[in-house]
Amino acid sequence: MMAENPVPGASPVSLNEARGWLRMGATIDDAVVAGLIRAATNICEAFIGRWLIVRAAEELVPLDGGAVRPGVRPVVAVDTVALLLPGGGETLLDEAAYRVRIGRDGDASILIFDRGAADRARIAFRAGMAAEANGIPEAIRQGIVRMTQHLHEARDGGGGAPPAAIAALWQPWRRLTLGGRP
Repeated sequence: MMAENPVPGASPVSLNEARGWLRMGATIDDAVVAGLIRAATNICEAFIGRWLIVRAAEELVPLDGGAVRPGVRPVVAVDTVALLLPGGGETLLDEAAYRVRIGRDGDASILIFDRGAADRARIAFRAGMAAEANGIPEAIRQGIVRMTQHLHEARDGGGGAPPAAIAALWQPWRRLTLGGRP
């Protein structure tokens, strides 16, 4: 199951930065531009396979043997682990009941020592590349600004594919694997 977070992540690009790039004078379209910034940020996160600004999330994962892994990267901390029983009960685990390993790339694995009758686990964690916008690499931020510009120009139905420069700016941070988990 995908990580759940009712609040989308913050964008590393401010409204003023985007407005400056778009050469906009009046603030009449600020709501539109803010929405385009959020969309561009979501597109970036999907493309590179990482959350940008650290935020909290929860994920339900099946217990099918071995370690469980949140589907979001880079994980910076695992806050809680709870076992979910088939009948609907839930048991919050003490930290001594599981072991967390977070790799240098932010890939996390959680080994639960005694699962009992549980068939799923609820993992609460925090993930993201940086705690604030200024911690995000400038190339990623520039790609978001350019994607915002592309979306702004295409909002009336025109426009084709995004410029290749955007993918070139994001490519160094993109996570690709050969089969298995992305």
